Amino acid sequence: MARVAVVTGGSRGIGEAISVALKDAGILVAANYAGNEEKARDFTARTGIKSYKWDVSDFDACVAGVERIESELGPVDILVNNAGITRDATMKRMSRSMWDEVIDVNLGGCFNMAQAVFEGMQARRFGRIINIGSINGQAGQYGQVNYAAAKSGIHGFTKALAQEGARAGVTVNAIAPGYIDTEMVAAVPEDVLGKIVSRIPVGRLGKAEEIARGVLFLCSDDAGFVTGSTLSINGGQHMY
Repeated sequence: MARVAVVTGGSRGIGEAISVALKDAGILVAANYAGNEEKARDFTARTGIKSYKWDVSDFDACVAGVERIESELGPVDILVNNAGITRDATMKRMSRSMWDEVIDVNLGGCFNMAQAVFEGMQARRFGRIINIGSINGQAGQYGQVNYAAAKSGIHGFTKALAQEGARAGVTVNAIAPGYIDTEMVAAVPEDVLGKIVSRIPVGRLGKAEEIARGVLFLCSDDAGFVTGSTLSINGGQHMY
């Protein structure tokens, strides 16, 4: 019987690449999305992967979303916490709501989703949780105290939850992408993007598919002895 995976923020960018890679590996995938119904419909039409709408910062919505997926596809074996937002500003200009929104989605979403699937994974003696962090959670970034704090928190969350799941065959790992060639990065002004690329030793942006391949490994049976780890995929920009 095919394993079931949930990918939050799974219909666009890095999330889409992860969803497609998991499907191609024979896994039943449910792609969560937050709001863009037109893009979600297009994603499902192109890939054949079902998409499910809910806000990962809403605990009850996460529980209900997982319950619906499990009723339609089966118990969740793999969770990829990929959903994330930015609300960039310097400390002087950052409002409390900008802070709360990023923390609630990027870090709170990891808790909400893990809470919804963790007990079932433990009971079945198998589970894979992969949390998508960021190079900016490792190295920091000007104008991103909220985002950097949330992503750094993901790395600590990963190490702590890994200790709870290990004996039950539930591994918990993180991936910290560097700058990846997605819509979000494409929106960066060309001169700024050029400076970013100049600081990447391999001399280019990463590809979403390269992050997806890291997720595939951490989901596999071959990765059963890997837990509590952070895999940095950043072209050598930050060697942590």
